[in-house]
Amino acid sequence: MERLIRHIEKSVVLTPEEKEIIATTFHSKKLAKKEILHSEGSVCQYNYFIAKGCFRLYLITENGKEQVIQLGLENWWISDYSSYTSGRSSKFYIQALESSEVHYINRSEQEALFEKIPALESYFRKNLERAYAASLTRIEYLFLLSGEERYLQFVGTYPEFAQRIPQYILASFLGISPEYVSEVRKKRS
Repeated sequence: MERLIRHIEKSVVLTPEEKEIIATTFHSKKLAKKEILHSEGSVCQYNYFIAKGCFRLYLITENGKEQVIQLGLENWWISDYSSYTSGRSSKFYIQALESSEVHYINRSEQEALFEKIPALESYFRKNLERAYAASLTRIEYLFLLSGEERYLQFVGTYPEFAQRIPQYILASFLGISPEYVSEVRKKRS
């Protein structure tokens, strides 16, 4: 829980009492590599802080292909926010890509925390703003950059992903084939 509290304290000041409230409100879960944290068809009940490990959020297309929508590492949040905020069924899976641990909270617990610790609304707002900006940048890159440029931009910005996730998952996230990732890597080495 210390990692979560340190992450929050990068954005807002917390008293010792507020840290204790956070520590007793959040839940923790350890996951094995490839374990599914959330499945399509159910309501996404939780907002997950990644304390350790690497995750992907993905959907399965009509032709059975896995399409990666989001990736996440330590100190990132991951959830199907559409389902989490609306209570509607999710279209996504969330899967641990390596041995992982999350701290999580449900919607009513989060709202209660906002009442007890108003500064947390600012923290969560800032995180959502960053996530939205990153989503817009990703969409921009999908439309404006070539596959090679997307790959180089991504591994330049997030080199740890290139080391930690399988090539086919990275390719799916970038909208290119695994073979194309191999070609780009070969060309660059």
